[in-house]
Amino acid sequence: MAQKFIHKNTAVYGLGFVFFVGFLAPVSIQTCQALEYRSVAPPKAVMLDAPSVNANKLYIVGQGYPVEVIVNLGDWLKVRDQQGGINWIDLKSLTTKRTVLVTLNHAEIKQAADETSPLLASLDKDVVLDLLESSTKNGWLKVGHRDGINGYILNTSVWGAN
Repeated sequence: MAQKFIHKNTAVYGLGFVFFVGFLAPVSIQTCQALEYRSVAPPKAVMLDAPSVNANKLYIVGQGYPVEVIVNLGDWLKVRDQQGGINWIDLKSLTTKRTVLVTLNHAEIKQAADETSPLLASLDKDVVLDLLESSTKNGWLKVGHRDGINGYILNTSVWGAN
């Protein structure tokens, strides 16, 4: 029997904190040539409007939330979220572990990379999945759910894969 998973905690929380941007030491900027994704490591991480602990706090993202790296300043990364927002995050808040975010209101994890394969789980929007293999098989990605279900999901159902 297929299991249904819903997203219990919203991955993004609004913040009303306002801080002033402090002095930034000169740093060398390294831009990313290919798509590079990372995911949030701690239970919650703050997205900022500038690469500084004194920057304006914009919102919080939850553990596992995938982001695309746009610019790497060493200790600070400029990232894009699933909604297209571009913000800054402390490098220590991210891991290289790959995750994807379900973008459809209803997505399915199948037993094999085939539409006719048995259904393992039904997922709601904003569920975070571990990306087990970064390459696709005919448009399918191998993913894992935190409850132990591993299977395949259509690449078009998620954000955070190439």
